[in-house]
Amino acid sequence: MTHKIRLSTVLVPVLVLSACSSIPTGPGMLALPGTGKSFNQFRFDEADCRQYASAQVDGRTANEAAADSGVRSAVIGTAIGATAGALLGGNSGAGVGAGSGLLIGSMVGMDTGESSGRNLQQRYDFAYHQCMYAKGHRVPISGRLEYSRPPVKKSNYASPPPPSAVPSLPSTRSFIPPPPPRGNPPPPPPDLYTPPSAPDGTQPLLTPDGKLPLMPSDDFQPPMPPSGNPPPPPPR
Repeated sequence: MTHKIRLSTVLVPVLVLSACSSIPTGPGMLALPGTGKSFNQFRFDEADCRQYASAQVDGRTANEAAADSGVRSAVIGTAIGATAGALLGGNSGAGVGAGSGLLIGSMVGMDTGESSGRNLQQRYDFAYHQCMYAKGHRVPISGRLEYSRPPVKKSNYASPPPPSAVPSLPSTRSFIPPPPPRGNPPPPPPDLYTPPSAPDGTQPLLTPDGKLPLMPSDDFQPPMPPSGNPPPPPPR
C-alpha cells in the first residue's frame, strides 16, 4: 500500500510536466477559402475536414498521445528500477531503484511524448489539408521554383587567328641611298626648250642700293627662239 501511494505521488508531477508541453488540438497550418467559396461554406467544409482528420488518427489528440507515451516510459522505468534495486539491495534497494527508475523514465518519457505528439499532429495536418484541397479551398504547399536555362547552341564559326606582328621598318639613320647610274645622262627631248646658261664670270644684277639681286617678276616670260633652223656657224 505504501509503495502504491509513493508511486501515485511521483506520477502526478510526471503528468503535470507532460501537460506543460501542450500541442494544438486542431490543424497546425492555415487554410483559406477557395475562389468563389463563401465564408459559411468554408466553415462547413472546415468542420467536416476536422472530423475527417480526427478519424484518421483514431480520434486521439496530440496531447493525449504525448501524455500516454510519457506515462508509459515512466512506468517502464519505475518497474525496471525497482526490479534492479530489489536484486541488489532488497526492499530498501527496491524503493531507491524505483525512485531512480521513475526519474530517468520521466525524463526519457518527456522527449518520447513530444516526438509522439508531433508525429500524430503531422498525420492530422496531412489529412486535414487533403480534405480542404479536395473541397476547392487553398492550402499552403512548400516548394520552390526552378528556372531552366536554355541550352547553349554550338556554332561552327571559327574565330580568326590573331594578327601577326607588323614587320619593323628599317631605321632612317642606317639607310644609305643607292649610287647614281654610271655614264652621262640622256639628252633632253627635241621639243623641250632649254634656256641658255649664263656665261662664266657674269655678276647678278643688283638693286640700286647694291644689296639684293634683281629677280625677274612673276609675269616675265623669256623670248621664244626664232623659228626654223639656226644659221650655220661662221667659218674658222
